[in-house]
Amino acid sequence: MENVALIESFSEFKDDKLIDRVTLMAILEDVFRSALKKKFGDDDNFDIIINPDKGDLEIWRNRIVVADGEVEEPNQEISITEARKIEPDFEIGEDVSEEVKLIDLGRRAILALRQNLISKIHEHDNTIIYKQFKDLVGEIYTAEVHHIRHRAVILLDDEGNEIVLPKDRQIPSDFFRKGDNVRGVIDSVELKGAKPTIIMSRSSPKFLEQLFFQEIPGCSTCVDYGVDVLSNPLMVEFIENEFVPLAIFNNKEGRDAEILKQYSEPSWNNPVSRFIDEKGDDIVPRFANNYKPLGLFQKMIEVLNMCQNPIPEYAKLLEYDLKVAYGHAATTVYETPCFWSGETSLAQHPAVMVTNAGWIGHKEVVKISFDAEKVSMEELDDYAKEQGFYKVESHETFRLDIEPQYYLSKSPYADLDLSPAQRTKLNVAIPYKKNLVSYLSPKQYQRLLDSNVKYA
Repeated sequence: MENVALIESFSEFKDDKLIDRVTLMAILEDVFRSALKKKFGDDDNFDIIINPDKGDLEIWRNRIVVADGEVEEPNQEISITEARKIEPDFEIGEDVSEEVKLIDLGRRAILALRQNLISKIHEHDNTIIYKQFKDLVGEIYTAEVHHIRHRAVILLDDEGNEIVLPKDRQIPSDFFRKGDNVRGVIDSVELKGAKPTIIMSRSSPKFLEQLFFQEIPGCSTCVDYGVDVLSNPLMVEFIENEFVPLAIFNNKEGRDAEILKQYSEPSWNNPVSRFIDEKGDDIVPRFANNYKPLGLFQKMIEVLNMCQNPIPEYAKLLEYDLKVAYGHAATTVYETPCFWSGETSLAQHPAVMVTNAGWIGHKEVVKISFDAEKVSMEELDDYAKEQGFYKVESHETFRLDIEPQYYLSKSPYADLDLSPAQRTKLNVAIPYKKNLVSYLSPKQYQRLLDSNVKYA
């Protein structure tokens, strides 16, 4: 098969699957390197040049010229006689670059390339779907009834993704027919094998909460504040555990109006937070004109510090998550011999907030988010070098592994609804047998006890 025909065949997937060009090239390179490893035993000395848009493919093998009879590694070395068949002026010790034709790989290998590509594409699709719906956990989602089973309703969304609505997560009065549109919250996303399983719930308190924000009229600022700030489970639990939350309504007669007047608050206003003591006096100045979770969190920390109350460990991790989510963290990527151990090593640095194992081409890498106020990039690079890891300058092609936080994924703790920072810290705590419970919120800890799982 000609190079052009092969690449054109592969490029069909780019349009069918809507894969971006960079990702397609990374997948193609990975596929070809797998074939080279099978053929030659190693792929480190091969350069692969791919242009899927033009149908260009070149594979070059680089070898060192040695004397006749001294070739010990045929994939790495070439005799002077064979080298001079390529170019007559080669000398011992020089590097020889020789193009490898696809036909040299064998017809079976060429057929296997396409099958391997299909497998990689499916793996890529599953990873994308998993990440997409993982970000939607707790959010309202609509899908159409496709099939009704005894213990669950199978739904399909507009993209053809399958969503499961179990019987025990339906409202008792629910009755569905094929073709009905159903709303619920994405309750959980799990990888079973390589395929993501998406679970919807209509009985979760989260569903009622989200419906409240969607259905109750109000200004967009107030609604967005509820969705952005008060939908984070750890944020809500932090508020409930450390404070006595009280909601005062605008433009409402009675006791609400009296309290607004007492604190000289206007009858119409965007969200305002006040922190008062048992006498009703402000502990800190009123908190207004900041509608981001990180702002409210930092104000709560300020109040607790003034009151000399301890900051729970899970709240410290919540701060990590908020800084990463709202662009207050720096990001870098390191190549590691094994990204599973790489995650646990890098996560032990006190400035590292979140880690994720993944790939750049065929290299195993770890992507980290860190606090640039606590460590400089140069200091972090030095720390990584001590561990045997090296910075990757360009990480635009980074793709998440299907099992980031490997040690956590193999533990019962993976079934808990954990934040990214919690996942990172627990992933370190498990192999090093550290105190796991300290990273959990009280509700998470109770769920752990209810599941009858042994904990450290």
